[in-house]
Amino acid sequence: MKTFKVLLHRDYIVNINTNNEKKAKELAEYYIGNAKDESTDKEREQHNFRINEIEMVTNDAFEVEETNEDE
Repeated sequence: MKTFKVLLHRDYIVNINTNNEKKAKELAEYYIGNAKDESTDKEREQHNFRINEIEMVTNDAFEVEETNEDE
């Protein structure tokens, strides 16, 4: 099997309750971490692949909007 590096860009919307925008950004960036390999043994065998490593290289919150939603 050959090895390939694939760069993925993903955006998330994180609804978070906290005291202010700065803290909301910091907490969302800190606690939304690396994704994990969710493939099963059967899928890996069926499609002949293996994910060796997933490394987060960018994690920047760039917009915060206060809502009036209390959950």
